[in-house]
Amino acid sequence: MKLVVYASNFILPMIIFYVVATGISQKVKIYEIFLEGVEEGFHIVGRILPTLVALLVSVGVLRASGIFEVLYDMAQNLFQNCIREDGSILLGSIALPIIVIPVFVIRLFSSSAASGLLLDIFKECGADSLAGVMAAISLSCTEAVLYCLSIYFASVGITKVRWTLKGALLATLAGIVASVFLANWVYG
Repeated sequence: MKLVVYASNFILPMIIFYVVATGISQKVKIYEIFLEGVEEGFHIVGRILPTLVALLVSVGVLRASGIFEVLYDMAQNLFQNCIREDGSILLGSIALPIIVIPVFVIRLFSSSAASGLLLDIFKECGADSLAGVMAAISLSCTEAVLYCLSIYFASVGITKVRWTLKGALLATLAGIVASVFLANWVYG
């Protein structure tokens, strides 16, 4: 184990040394190319910064508005005949904790906000509970679709997402369904 930790401390410096040594051996102006890359990076950040700020503000407004508590209450009222004592919706032999539904929704917008909700679930229900396992699996098999689309497409100037959004939402739905079934299989 100590060997792995020791080697991992040298991997990045060795890669940098290799790139610089290769550039020097091929008589490439490394520093000038590096500065061009930094300048291009600043231009990209300048183009995507308004999109990023708008997205982060909207996620903050959603969390502060209490919309997730409203959705939680609506789900409880809608499925009141199917709710178990632990707050899970029982659909046949599959249980879906209501507390996990906001994680599925917020994950579309922000990974960090979804991670915050996951930590809240861990504190309230425990990391080894059905809700904790399901939320953790869903975060590992879904992506912040709207965040990625807005940032990456804005950085290269693409305005029409066409089939990308539909495909990404379908993949997210598949990840959510997989997390529900896997958590029930692991926990059950």
